[in-house]
Amino acid sequence: MSYQPVYKVIFQNGGQVFEVFARQIYQSDMWGFIEVEDFVFGERSQILVDPSEEKLKHEFGGVSRSYIPLQSIIRIDEVDKEGSGKVSDFTPVEGNVASFPFAGSPPGQQGGEE
Repeated sequence: MSYQPVYKVIFQNGGQVFEVFARQIYQSDMWGFIEVEDFVFGERSQILVDPSEEKLKHEFGGVSRSYIPLQSIIRIDEVDKEGSGKVSDFTPVEGNVASFPFAGSPPGQQGGEE
């Protein structure tokens, strides 16, 4: 049996931070994007349902390939086995260091403030 790596991809989208697991990631032919394929969702019991993972399943369940902009990627790790993905709200850190601006929020706004 051949080893298939699993990648944990953490990225920011629309004021939220997504943590997903996938079997394949690579640089896209479309400049500035990472392609993520073969999403893996953790096994769950029939009794315990994680609302965050259910949201991910609903969002990425029928997706065969997702293109994520490079500037949205926070971190990519190769892990031993898949875990449960999650979605959390983005909370900006106050301090002397400013984050690099990206297409997710207009200049002058922090996080998902409207």
